[in-house]
Amino acid sequence: MKEKTGIVFSVAADNQPVAGCTISKEVYSDGQDYISYFSLAEGTDISAEIYSYHKLIILAAGNLTVYTDKTQRQLTEGQGILTPVDNPVGMRTDTKAIYTEISVRRDTMNSIIKSGEVFELAELLPYQEGKIINMDIAHNEKMKFVIMSFDEGTGLTEHAAPGEALIFALDGSAVIGYEGQEHCIKAGENFKFAAGGKHWVKADGRFKMALLMTLA
Repeated sequence: MKEKTGIVFSVAADNQPVAGCTISKEVYSDGQDYISYFSLAEGTDISAEIYSYHKLIILAAGNLTVYTDKTQRQLTEGQGILTPVDNPVGMRTDTKAIYTEISVRRDTMNSIIKSGEVFELAELLPYQEGKIINMDIAHNEKMKFVIMSFDEGTGLTEHAAPGEALIFALDGSAVIGYEGQEHCIKAGENFKFAAGGKHWVKADGRFKMALLMTLA
């Protein structure tokens, strides 16, 4: 995954638009699935095109209109949408839009996500007293996207994952331990683990995050 490792960063801050332009940055590809960042400047448009797979769009900053020949859906910061297949889909913004785009196949998606419907990623699962809740959003043999909620005082003990992982902090704040160093992270920020990197998570109050892991 083409992203900095072991430090807190922001997809939104690191991918600011250029006036009059649309920009894409591929951060992962295995020849079938991909993860990319997109930056659309004020008044720009990515024309509608047909794809045989879904795109999972997570908006980091600005606003985004996702449109087909029949519908228009408005996204604001923190919202997401699963685009339909075999139907022209385009994106445009009247201010700016910075988002993560993940290619997914329908049979890998949690049925709670409906194609063409806008959702709040942080609102897909609740908090529960004294508990950590996990929900798989998408999962195949090469990629896993999961969201988690941590009640105050809960956390994950030190462990390592078999693949690289990108964290999206969705609500609240937490402390991430990574290879012997502690990092504070809050909603809107990101963090990347290398494959095999030892890490732990401790909620600072209540905390929600998404984890996007690629599996070699």
